Amino acid sequence: MSQKVSVIIPIFNEQDNISALIAAINKVFEPLSYQHEIIFIDDGSKDATLSVIKAIMQYDKAVQYLSFSRNFGHQSALKAGIDKAQGDCIISMDGDMQHPPELIPALLKKWEEGFDIVYTIRKDDNNISYSKRKTSNLFYSILSYLSDIEIEKGTADFRLINKQVAEIIRELDKSEQFLRGIIKWVGFNQASIEYEPAERFRGKSKYTPKKMIRLALEGITSFSIKPLYFATYIGIGFSVLSLLYLPYALYSYYFGHAISGWTSVIVTIAFFGGLQLMILGILGLYLGKLFMVSKRRPSYIVKETSLQKEINNQN
Repeated sequence: MSQKVSVIIPIFNEQDNISALIAAINKVFEPLSYQHEIIFIDDGSKDATLSVIKAIMQYDKAVQYLSFSRNFGHQSALKAGIDKAQGDCIISMDGDMQHPPELIPALLKKWEEGFDIVYTIRKDDNNISYSKRKTSNLFYSILSYLSDIEIEKGTADFRLINKQVAEIIRELDKSEQFLRGIIKWVGFNQASIEYEPAERFRGKSKYTPKKMIRLALEGITSFSIKPLYFATYIGIGFSVLSLLYLPYALYSYYFGHAISGWTSVIVTIAFFGGLQLMILGILGLYLGKLFMVSKRRPSYIVKETSLQKEINNQN
């Protein structure tokens, strides 16, 4: 019996891309000796995305779906796909066709060679704005420096994991939502493949700057406590600097060189006030993560699904 490949695709308002994406994936699998299923995770779409999927399911039995009760985010959708997919390996990719389906045979070949995880690294794309490329590279540099894992620049959520890795990810703490970091953290035998991203087929990117910043903070605080050490070092450093200012203050007081006015005082208070708020913000991020874990809320809720396996919403 041939092995089964599950392709999981988180989507949000991608009604115009569904048909073309399914056709491209099916075409890739035609010459291959694998069974395959395509599982769409509808992350609370407001357009006709789910209706398009249901219509295609009438004649394409490889297509399945999970539909969330609301928008829970891209990483939660990826986690849901891994939780429910039953293939011998799982391939995750985006629904905008920037992750080329033509790369799937290369991922499967690496898996056949014995690799447990095959992830992709995006080459620099001149079609992407200069600022976005630089901020993306800066994100990976800061993440690798501050966390206890190293993630290559351009690492994408376009990857293959085998059944054993999928089982481990399912058992991990449900609060861990930064899958790029988790994939590196679990270890196993990993390989990478470079790819050139295709242009978005239709529509606009759903990854806003706000979501990118949130993902960056999630990644940094999920895999390291180094920011807490940095906050401590900064506090100690400025405490030492303030002691160096004491001799000048005493000299000015006793020899009559004290300067009247509030400018320097206000600047100093504003500076140290901002520093304290920054440190409190770092502490707040970690405390907030503990608070969210303590509530034990599910990271997603499935409203409806076409999968036969019983759905447990407490994920």
